[in-house]
Amino acid sequence: MNMTILRKSKGFSLVEVLIALVIMSVGMLGIAGLYVHSMQAGRTSMLRHHAVTLVGDIADRIRANPTAGAAYAAAAGADNNCVAQNANCNVAQMAAHDIFLWQAQALEFLPPMADGSQQVEVLFNAATLPPSYTITVRWDEPTPDGIQPQYSITVPVNPF
Repeated sequence: MNMTILRKSKGFSLVEVLIALVIMSVGMLGIAGLYVHSMQAGRTSMLRHHAVTLVGDIADRIRANPTAGAAYAAAAGADNNCVAQNANCNVAQMAAHDIFLWQAQALEFLPPMADGSQQVEVLFNAATLPPSYTITVRWDEPTPDGIQPQYSITVPVNPF
């Protein structure tokens, strides 16, 4: 009687092992998918952090040079050595130098736009009281909806 039970259960453990392997492989594929998703979310989080930091940086630079007005919006960015060489720069030169440094930081910390469009932008609105600046940072990142991410704030600055 023991022999017949042993003969009937010989292949049963092999089937169990195969089923366990299939279940484990599906679970491992799920874990790998979650890992890839978490890596993408971490990268997105890091890029958004850099964008917020860059916008905060230029907002502080604008607050430190409040009489520049539209010079920040018109500035193409130029290395005027206003800080490092102790040069005596006017407000427009300082604004151009700030934009130059800001654009260099944006290129260092954020992926450039694939279409070559401007990554950082400052718009000046003199019609509001106090005058305000709209600061926008864009970067290239694959998104599910195809809309490129950007971060934008409006900063009122009293020119004294």
